[in-house]
Parts: sequence; structure tokens; C-alpha cells
Amino acid sequence: MPDQSATPYMQLDARIFIAGHRGLVGSAIHRELTRLGYTNLLTRTRAELNLLDPAAVHQSFQAEKPEYVFLAAAKVGGILANNSYPADFIRDNLILQTNIIESARQANVKRLLFLGSSCIYPKLAPQPMPESCLLTGPLEPTNRPYALAKIAGIEMCWSYNRQYGTHYLAAMPTNLYGPGDNFDLNTSHVLPALIRKTAEAIKSRAKEITVWGTGTPRRELLYSDDLAQACVFLMNLDDLRFHSLLTENAPPLINIGTGEDVTIRELAETVARVLGFTGSLVFDPSKPDGTPRKLMDVTRLHSLGWHHTTSLEQGIRLTWNLIQNQI
Repeated sequence: MPDQSATPYMQLDARIFIAGHRGLVGSAIHRELTRLGYTNLLTRTRAELNLLDPAAVHQSFQAEKPEYVFLAAAKVGGILANNSYPADFIRDNLILQTNIIESARQANVKRLLFLGSSCIYPKLAPQPMPESCLLTGPLEPTNRPYALAKIAGIEMCWSYNRQYGTHYLAAMPTNLYGPGDNFDLNTSHVLPALIRKTAEAIKSRAKEITVWGTGTPRRELLYSDDLAQACVFLMNLDDLRFHSLLTENAPPLINIGTGEDVTIRELAETVARVLGFTGSLVFDPSKPDGTPRKLMDVTRLHSLGWHHTTSLEQGIRLTWNLIQNQI
């Protein structure tokens, strides 16, 4: 992890808006900024500010005049949710990010960080996936609407930088987990779903857990607090390094991940070990596997000086310790 004692680019009293501060990513960014001593964090609940309402978002930005924006708000979910509500996923994400990016421009925001997802890359992208493989092949069908919305957000950041001289950066995290995650079995991603299933199996004294798919796909996972540290690190880069990510010849895009992955079987076994489940794991090949592998190429991020610090087992243990009484 980089030296956080150095003078940050964002002043500690800077007005910083965190869109989606109650979600997995936004709450982690809020914790990290608070830990570092930032004192002027702007947050709004959904009841206070409907990000799908362009007039309300514009009015809020004009009133608050944020200097920096972390765009962590999004409609997210796992395979089941994406398959069940494809229109909601593309519509809500397009509207939300458009409202914030345009309002940020009109309010003269100094820097904006747009958070996306590794699903923007082609289903059969080279492994690990470099930023340059964006739009080089077909997407995974199960989350195509969400991925297209996020790709549009990247294109918006790039287009606004070129036309308006803004400084908007798009960061694509790998699969995330941590406190504040969604543990609903119908809408969650793979790791929180495995934690929930395992916890329920332990409570009911079940002898086995059924895991979707074959167990062979590989996934890279990043603890949410590590992601937050990476996001703040990027926003605090000096002008020379930050602007090096905003060239006219390529999207202002950077991957955030660990550069390491495990199979779904290995992931399920790790969850079982951490939670103390001693039964059997049964894999259901009739359920979709999703993308065969999604490993990020984090060479660009590492070259700037940032590396993750939380191992997968350590992160699962931290998450379980914080949420075990809530599910």
C-alpha cells in the first residue's frame, strides 16, 4: 500500500461527494476518507436525493458545489438479478451516471472517479484482461445490459474530457466483497451468496451445500476496503500521474484488482473453512457458470505504486466477523 502520510492532492477540508455512500463500495470509500481525516464529506440517502431525477441532482450539485466526486452508486446484482431485470439494470444505470456526470460538469467538479465493473470486458477476453481489450469481443450475455451501461459511462468520461476539458477517470474493480455487501440469495454475487448459504447450513445443521455451476470458473476477488484505498490513492495522484491516465488516444480507464484468482470450488472451500462448515459441497452443473475467467491485468495500477494488502481468507474472515449477527 502506498505511503498515506504524503500530502494528499485532495485537501482534508475539500468538499467530496460520495454517490452511493451506503453501498458496498461507497461505504468503504466513506470509511477510508474518514480514516484519513477528511472532514467535508457530502452524502445523501436515496430519500434525500433521488439520483434518477436529473433536476434534483443538478440542484444538489449547484447548491453543494462538490470539488471531487466518487461515483459509486449503481444498480448491481448477481446472475439471477441480471437475468430477471435486464431493463432495470441498463435503464437505471444509464440515467443515474448521466445525471451525475453532467451535473458534475456544470458544477465544475475538479476530479470525478467513475466506478464500473470487470464485466465490461469481453466474455473470452485474454487473461489477465488489460484495459486495452475493452470492446474487442462479445460480452457475457448474463450481464450484458449492466456491462453496456458501464461501458457507456466510460465513454462519457472520455468524451467529456475531450470536449469539456474535465478530469474524469473510470476505475474498473474486479469482483468485490466485504461489509455492506448484499447477502440476499436472489440478488447477490457469488461470494456473499456462498457466505449466506454456508451460514444457513451451519444453523440448520445441514450436511451439504449446493453451489451453482460446475465450480471450475475462476474469479478474482478484492476486499472492499482495499478497493477504497485504491480509489482514494487514484484521486490523490499528483497532476502529472493523474493526467497520464486521461489521454485522448484511449479511454480514461484503469483496472483495480489483486492480479490473483481462484476457482469457484476453491472459493466455496475457503468460505466453508473460515465459517467452520464441515459438510460436503455439491455442485449443480444445470445452473449457469457465467464467464469462465475474469482476471484483471493490474500492471498499470501497480506501476503507479498501489498493491492490495488483504488476502482472500483474511478478507472473508473480516467480513464474517462484521456481519455474522446480521444474516
